[in-house]
Amino acid sequence: MKIISSIAGIVFPEFPNQGIGDIKNAGFEDILLDLSVYCPGKNLRSFETKLNSEQTRQDFDKFLKGIQSKNLQVTTALLPYLLRDTKRTDLNELLLRIGKDSIKMLENMGCKHIIARPLYVGVTFDKEWEINKAYYLELAKECKKEDTMILLQNQCKDVNGHLVRGVCSDEKIAVKWIDELNKEVGSKRFGFCLDVGVCNLCGQNMQDILVALGERVETILIKDNNGSVENKLVPFTSRSTDSNTTDWLSLIRGLRQIKFDGQLVIDCEDTAKNFSPILRPQLLALSKSIMDYFKWQIELETSLKKYHSIVLFGAGNMCRNFMKCYGEQYKPLFTCDNNSSIWGTKFCGLEVKNPEELKKLSEDCGVYICNIYYREIEQQLKDLGVKNIEFFNDEYLSSYYEGRLKRRQ
Repeated sequence: MKIISSIAGIVFPEFPNQGIGDIKNAGFEDILLDLSVYCPGKNLRSFETKLNSEQTRQDFDKFLKGIQSKNLQVTTALLPYLLRDTKRTDLNELLLRIGKDSIKMLENMGCKHIIARPLYVGVTFDKEWEINKAYYLELAKECKKEDTMILLQNQCKDVNGHLVRGVCSDEKIAVKWIDELNKEVGSKRFGFCLDVGVCNLCGQNMQDILVALGERVETILIKDNNGSVENKLVPFTSRSTDSNTTDWLSLIRGLRQIKFDGQLVIDCEDTAKNFSPILRPQLLALSKSIMDYFKWQIELETSLKKYHSIVLFGAGNMCRNFMKCYGEQYKPLFTCDNNSSIWGTKFCGLEVKNPEELKKLSEDCGVYICNIYYREIEQQLKDLGVKNIEFFNDEYLSSYYEGRLKRRQ
């Protein structure tokens, strides 16, 4: 699974090296090139004119030299898009021309995933598929490399000031479109990018969407908002009274269920723009830690499969939740605990042992910490000579949420 940072709000065309350096120093190895950075607001016409202009070439040369000097990869790109300009009658033709020109440039840069959002401005419901099919097939003709993929993305639309579900927000329609397009071109040229922020604005269950789309999902665009305003915020920073406004639970459950191994992209443009440039390195470091957390959560079950045997550390609620959700399929040898009064007893069918017993484990055994004091216990395990240390976290297990709901009642 790749962890990627968008350049929006971080890298600026005239002086790209500072933002590129901040992304690299935060620990990211891949970036998403959002071409809207070079095509802001309502300047699509201007962008088309300058796409191959001397100034744009100079800007891109600076950008390319910057990422090459930092060994960063441009694996994903987002084509420029104008969401709400219903007065223009040539918008879709303009977007197609820009898209085709951009694909040529992006393939030369080694970009393999190109996000092209569906057309809907000025498109009536009965013409959505017909117009978008022609649009995507024309874009596909510009792809010269076999492994280049064009990703559709779920959209919301503005109806009298209210954001509602737009094109490809219905997972059944998205599945049909992708399958029909791939059938038309005779290869797996098309996939899907799930925009978490759009799902939140539309009040959708992301687990249901992800399960329906399955292996068609190549990229997850992660950003937070309050459910009513289309912002791009750092995850977990938008909250209601007592919970996150974004349903991270359904996202992680869904990604686990489909065994997602694609690209996780963080887009925190609005948060970054509200931070002083002096503080952006720290913001990016936090963003990288959050993305590592998502990756860990998504790959939790995958990590269990890599060990011949496992042992738990902790004999409490977290151990109980592990046994409830994974105990039958990945049965631990035993659990251990620092409480000497329970050594030799049974907990959830497991014998509770002295942590000193961990010194006797084989090298292919993983030790999962089932306790919220992760860092403290991790150091204890390192001092005991344990090498395969893993963390178990039950925040996104059904038992955790069901238990919390019962406590609220």
